[in-house]
Amino acid sequence: MSEYIKEIKLANEVLIPEIVEFLNEGHTVTLRLRGYSMRPFLEDNRDKALLIKAVTFKKGDAVLAEVSPRHYVLHRVIKINGDDVVLRGDGNIGCEYCKRSDVKGFVVGFYRKGSNKIDKTNSFKWRAYSCVWCFLYPVRRYLLFAYRLKLKIFG
Repeated sequence: MSEYIKEIKLANEVLIPEIVEFLNEGHTVTLRLRGYSMRPFLEDNRDKALLIKAVTFKKGDAVLAEVSPRHYVLHRVIKINGDDVVLRGDGNIGCEYCKRSDVKGFVVGFYRKGSNKIDKTNSFKWRAYSCVWCFLYPVRRYLLFAYRLKLKIFG
């Protein structure tokens, strides 16, 4: 008998609290990404993130955080100052803020472009990309504009 996997879509404010509960119980969760905040390398409804409970995290890590009641984001940690955490999506210009306790999940890796092979966030490839992309923050607006233009023209 072949295994059947059914995929359903739920609103984030319904789904994410359930995912947080699974993470708190010690499970790993694979979550299909929705939204454009992690562009250009992660795309809406194409890529997936493998999450574990956030126990420790540092600047540069990708995390799942509750930035306001029932509003969750999967962004990169930009700065940690005591209990305060600053987050920014790779496809965003502005920042979002939360407390350490609001960081619910830690991204172990991403499944990109339909691949079954995980790109681990502790790999040299991911760390190098992260370093370069964060360094390019001052010109990110122009790079993202060029990327969106490319998508419109070439699909």
